[in-house]
Amino acid sequence: MSISKQDILQALENITVSGEGKNMVESGAVQNVVTFADEIIVDLKLSTPALHIKKRAEADIIKTIHEKVDVNAKVQVNIKVEAPAKPQNPNLIKGKPIPGVQNIIAVASGKGGVGKSTVTANLAVTLSKMGFKVGILDADIYGPSIPIMFDVAMEKPLSVNVGGKSKMKPVENYGIKVLSIGFFTQPDQAVIWRGPMAAKALNQLIFDAAWGELDFMLIDLPPGTGDIHLSIMQSLPITGAVVVSTPQTVALADARKGVAMFRQENIDVPVLGIIENMSYFIPAELPENKYYIFGKEGAKHLAEDLEVPFLGEVPLVQSIREAGDAGRPAALQTATPIEEAFEAITKNVVEETVRRNENLPATEAIKITTMAGCSAVKK
Repeated sequence: MSISKQDILQALENITVSGEGKNMVESGAVQNVVTFADEIIVDLKLSTPALHIKKRAEADIIKTIHEKVDVNAKVQVNIKVEAPAKPQNPNLIKGKPIPGVQNIIAVASGKGGVGKSTVTANLAVTLSKMGFKVGILDADIYGPSIPIMFDVAMEKPLSVNVGGKSKMKPVENYGIKVLSIGFFTQPDQAVIWRGPMAAKALNQLIFDAAWGELDFMLIDLPPGTGDIHLSIMQSLPITGAVVVSTPQTVALADARKGVAMFRQENIDVPVLGIIENMSYFIPAELPENKYYIFGKEGAKHLAEDLEVPFLGEVPLVQSIREAGDAGRPAALQTATPIEEAFEAITKNVVEETVRRNENLPATEAIKITTMAGCSAVKK
């Protein structure tokens, strides 16, 4: 059977690339089609580097050609990514980088109580086990928990001289450098600060500290989408954001808002993906059984809906909570399902970070002004 180029193009008019309104022929995504007997080669140009979009486009092309042209055709899809140039915005200011820090990852959640700090702590120790130099900035001003999870709640940062200036030396345990407002308050002391005071304290933790050389700095953000988040993104060029959620509908609704915040035009922080915590429960006496207490694959479906990577799932296991309370993150334990889960998630985070750095320009910090008592993100 002779396969014509026109038949193939006509079939490809039934496919729309995610994020584009036109079909892939009309939009110009299909650059060329070549046929050799029963072999078809399609050259495709996409404007997004997202791996899941590229895979979906390739799968759609192969499926459509088999269904509408020739079921036996050998189909090869060559994908080239050409991201549109970002216009320079005169009101955006370059992020003030932290000397020696390569990647800054914000770990966020729309809702409290979903295990964001637990995930941050275990991501950090897993990155360290992989050989990376890691630090954590505990930016949860009103509920700092990272010092407890690293068994350093009673420690105080020391002062060191760096280039003739006095700097805070982060507290270190398990190979992770940590700074938190929790080091400067009493356990029973509530932090009652307005936004500007909290922002000033965070800036001191960020820029008045001797972080040294870090491959990754993880920022444990407070729940929600508020003033602290804007202050962090104003102060630092965030490499990317990770959103943590449980599978339940209430948490997913807030996680959706968290993703929307980072994607807002004048914030524009790449979302590396979503992590689902407390995915399922496996009782020790019934290891073959899974109980989806908070719902099944809610965060995975949300990631698909929002077209962001799904980074993985963490089961609801008592030992994770116990390890955090004891000040020794569960991922430090070897040869356990928890270690395997966090290894898989962390590898995905690293892969998405590398992909983001290869395909997107450096993130810029945003410029924020205050008008009539409200924070406004300037364009």
